[in-house]
Amino acid sequence: MFKCQPGYTLRKIKGISYLLPYGQQIADLKKGFVLNETSYHGPGAIQEIAGEVKGRGFKKCFVCSDPDLIKFNVTKKVNDVLENAGIDYEIYSKIKANPTVENVQTGVAAFKASGADCIIAIGGGSSMDTAKAIGIIIENPEFSDVISLEGVAPTTKKAVPIIAVPTTAGTAAEVTINYVITDTEKNRKMVCVDVHDIPVVAVVDPEMMASMPKGLTAATGMDALTHAIEGYITKAAWEMSDMFHLKAIEIISKNLRGAVANTPEGREGMALGQYIAGMGFSNVGLGIVHSMAHPLGAVYDTPHGVANAIILPTVMAYNAPATGEKYRDIAKAMGVKGVDDMTLDQARAAAVDAVKQLSQDVGIPADLKNIVKPEDVDFLAQSAYDDACRPGNPRDTSVEEIKQLYLSLM
Repeated sequence: MFKCQPGYTLRKIKGISYLLPYGQQIADLKKGFVLNETSYHGPGAIQEIAGEVKGRGFKKCFVCSDPDLIKFNVTKKVNDVLENAGIDYEIYSKIKANPTVENVQTGVAAFKASGADCIIAIGGGSSMDTAKAIGIIIENPEFSDVISLEGVAPTTKKAVPIIAVPTTAGTAAEVTINYVITDTEKNRKMVCVDVHDIPVVAVVDPEMMASMPKGLTAATGMDALTHAIEGYITKAAWEMSDMFHLKAIEIISKNLRGAVANTPEGREGMALGQYIAGMGFSNVGLGIVHSMAHPLGAVYDTPHGVANAIILPTVMAYNAPATGEKYRDIAKAMGVKGVDDMTLDQARAAAVDAVKQLSQDVGIPADLKNIVKPEDVDFLAQSAYDDACRPGNPRDTSVEEIKQLYLSLM
């Protein structure tokens, strides 16, 4: 049996259970996995898109991509594949980092006007989250306010088919059932969980990530590591998810420095590592690193990967007493020597230190001093506590304890 946190409900959807802030309930935690129908990996994988579009009988693609990717001709790589195959498409680019309700609603109107029958999402989490919300609302128009999609909405139809092409090695949005939309009226991010939104095809081509600047590569890579570590220690973790997360931690630790240096091997390794992490955490949830990072994006527009990377080591140290032997496994996966000969406390410290060192090596800021305003901490702490990711945290927490975690980083 699994006891939910007060004020939260464990909702079951097709055999998978999620903790969400919708009441109080005790329920069995069922184990199940939702993944893409098809995925392609490796350099040149985008060439498979034309065959997928034609093979599935689609006539016109609605390409969701952000303005910068269009400006720097990253989106064009996929558009060229479509054009060479004689496939019609229309571009939607009214997408910003930490996409808003307005971005989604404008996209819904644009999709309806386009005559498209599928979506190709090209980008990081922002493009993919926008595409997922658009796809869900087109098929489930009763949720057109977007706000009602927060948590687990009772949608009944699958989203418009999405082919997802990541350009960042971190979010794994191409393989998850989650998306996050910002409610600008309330200054908060809404975490939406829906098995109906997962892309039917993921195309993970490291060449699509080659143009990422160094800072973005570092931030999204640490986001991927956060997914793997939080997924490994979350309350819902089990043997299958552990398999994905430990391998992801190993691959990311080996390849992130190289990816930041823009080596082909590093890029390819990170493309795979972040995807494997997504296969796991999408099905078991995350924790308070994410719940604390989400308000920073909503209030300050802080890039999600940067927020996660700064917060991760501090929260790892906070969570350590509730993780059993798992930090020993994390340290070992990150290449720390002599872990088996360490005491449990030493192994836990070694895991935290390994994360700190990797973060430092790729140039992530060490604190939130240049991001968070002291007068906002109470609001941030409450928002983090209310976030749908919080109940999965291995250590039970409180608004006050989250507040102290923020303050320790300032």
